[in-house]
Amino acid sequence: MGAYIPDRLRALVTIRAEHRCEYCKAHEDDSFLGFQVDHIISIKHGGETEAENLAWSCFACNNNKGSDVGTVLLPENRFIRLYNPRSDHWSEHFELLDYVFYAKSEIGEATIKVLKLNDVERVMERQLWF
Repeated sequence: MGAYIPDRLRALVTIRAEHRCEYCKAHEDDSFLGFQVDHIISIKHGGETEAENLAWSCFACNNNKGSDVGTVLLPENRFIRLYNPRSDHWSEHFELLDYVFYAKSEIGEATIKVLKLNDVERVMERQLWF
């Protein structure tokens, strides 16, 4: 069961994100499934339901992220944390060219992997938006 997000806090998160997914940058008007408030650090891992730990997320990004905070990148088998919209700058970790995300850092690589940003369906969806 998800945490209750008060309406004022949900509105703050939505407006701060300019109605865009803070991970893949999709606009909520382009989404059939709607957007959700994501706990950047999940409650399971000690994250709080407060503005600095919340992000506006499309269904696909939020569903793929789940309660993850990072992943193991091969071949080094090193744990790398995911992109944090509150403390990281998007353009330092990602580049979007021809509807495909390219990692500019290990954090970008880990996030692209976990959120499945370059799955065929997601790339095709971005093509439709533009």
